[in-house]
Amino acid sequence: MKTKTVVSNEIIKFVLRVFNKQGYFRFKNKLRLEEKKAELEEDFVEDLKNITFLIKTKKVLNFKHSGHLGDLIYALPVIKEIAKDKKCNLFVNINQEFKGYYHKHPAGKVMITERIYNMLFPLLDYQNYLNEVSIYNGEVIDVDLDLFRKLPISLQFNSSRWYFHVTGIQTDLSVPFIDVPEHPSIKNKVIVIKTQRATNPFLDYSFIKKYKEILFVGTKQEYNDLKSDIPNLEFHDSKDFLELAQIIKSCKFYLSNQTFGYALAEGLKVNRILEANPEFPVISPIGGEGKDVYFQHNFESVFEEFYNK
Repeated sequence: MKTKTVVSNEIIKFVLRVFNKQGYFRFKNKLRLEEKKAELEEDFVEDLKNITFLIKTKKVLNFKHSGHLGDLIYALPVIKEIAKDKKCNLFVNINQEFKGYYHKHPAGKVMITERIYNMLFPLLDYQNYLNEVSIYNGEVIDVDLDLFRKLPISLQFNSSRWYFHVTGIQTDLSVPFIDVPEHPSIKNKVIVIKTQRATNPFLDYSFIKKYKEILFVGTKQEYNDLKSDIPNLEFHDSKDFLELAQIIKSCKFYLSNQTFGYALAEGLKVNRILEANPEFPVISPIGGEGKDVYFQHNFESVFEEFYNK
């Protein structure tokens, strides 16, 4: 029956394409919407309804997230909002395989390794709205934040909003959602991270070599990749992600492409420049002094503006 329907639809599309272009596009759009509705499985909808019910009725909630790091950080605004009148426990599900491909990702084929979790824990543990933070070990979960990966819609909108539609809770993304103290010694530097993922081919960082106090806080390999363009680039290897967040909080301003570090800068609402991703723009600056750049002349202008503040 399904095969006959597909064949029938193809015949209708062919006839409309030849004789009625507007009708053809309307029919194609109708089929696309029907396909999307079919993807919205009944069990998935029930899962979302159950999450809404549990958030409304329970006083202590267990959340689970399997990563990546940036995806986890962008879930924090919703948790912080819910934690205004609930106790919120966050369980991190480590070593879960990533089905896609990220070029030179530090976690390799999984989303969060145990080593990365150990670096992340001090930062999460510092957030006073998280009652408990731990590796997931079979606990009963009330809010499975990993459901964002099953949303039958485009994920090309701000990453934090994915979790709005999982939980039914929306919050003000213009206010800080990460709290850390300033770094005791590394202050007032231009903090840079640039990965080989989510790069913008229209931008060249080499002009930055004429500026001083530029500190790279990504991986050593990423630092080596960028140092050929910025010979005076300094490097700091953070002991954990709490220290990384402290350095970002204490910066003159922050610059990176779409990275975990940028998620921290967004959470802290420091002055920040985002190397905008023209292919998958799921992040944009919200609140505070944040700007994104697509083209070189704007990049250099915004960098100079921030540097001279």
